Amino acid sequence: MSESHRRILRLSGADTAEFLQNLVTNDVRRLSEGPVYAALLTPQGKYLADFLLVADGDDVLLDVSDSLADGLAQRLTMYKLRSAVTITDSGLHLRRGTGPAPEGAVADPRHPALGWRLYGAEAGDDGSDWDAIRTAHCIPETGIELTPDTFILEAGFERLHGVDFRKGCYVGQEVTARMKHKTELRKGLALVSVEGSAPVGTAIEADGKAAGTLYTQADGRGIAYLRFDRASDEMTAGEARLSPLPAPGA
Repeated sequence: MSESHRRILRLSGADTAEFLQNLVTNDVRRLSEGPVYAALLTPQGKYLADFLLVADGDDVLLDVSDSLADGLAQRLTMYKLRSAVTITDSGLHLRRGTGPAPEGAVADPRHPALGWRLYGAEAGDDGSDWDAIRTAHCIPETGIELTPDTFILEAGFERLHGVDFRKGCYVGQEVTARMKHKTELRKGLALVSVEGSAPVGTAIEADGKAAGTLYTQADGRGIAYLRFDRASDEMTAGEARLSPLPAPGA
């Protein structure tokens, strides 16, 4: 699902900040400093939705993939109980780009390369090659690398400023904390070089064994979900040949 297909929900009411703080993976108190990237998880620690939270006066805008918006609004309503929180469609649209930011735009908190986001009457972007940006920095996207089987630490949420380990409890926090304190993740998203191409979701093999799945590809690079103990310098995904690349920022 392209990032251009976004729904901007509005959360309002006296209990909004506390309500979100008890549910999502990041520290909502940081909204005074700028947008916050976060996720809602199952109690078992698996991904349900990722989104950006943006302060709008006393309200909070929730910028989420259109494909997840209805289900997320329904789940948030279920959690709301007697909290003084109202969840509505804001009627706003998203513009984004990587060039000079227009007045009122905010920086994407995940990575500087993702540029700016502006909420208003118009939708669209400046024509940036978003797949190339994501594959250069191993940034997962809703519905492609981020699926209901995802554990957010395997998807790089710590590196993308999407989780806070000091904020206290939230849904799925115990599983996420246990994964954080493991000595090393055994599986996760990684960058690979790609010679050729393969459909998104193609299985990766190394030495005749299943080693993961290949997702977004651009400019000779790809985002892959790998079993690190099986990854090798010579892997295949369909007709494509793969090899590991250094981690982003390494």
